[in-house]
Amino acid sequence: MSATQTFLAEGVSGSLGSVGYGLAAIGPGIGVGIVFGNGTQALARQPEAAGLIRQNQILGFAFCEALALIGIVMPFVFGV
Repeated sequence: MSATQTFLAEGVSGSLGSVGYGLAAIGPGIGVGIVFGNGTQALARQPEAAGLIRQNQILGFAFCEALALIGIVMPFVFGV
């Protein structure tokens, strides 16, 4: 393999890591939107359960954001 091909292959792998993380960030973004959207609807329907609903919103948010953090770390773990 020539030096030009090696350079292009290395450049593509770095770009693919960035694109991969961008795609991986879509899922948690949608998840956070669903969590808070449904939480707002639940608060509007049953305001007396605000404490429980808020607690579940925070827990759902934490799980969604954990997926985003895993997406950041995986390229470093696999060395892409």
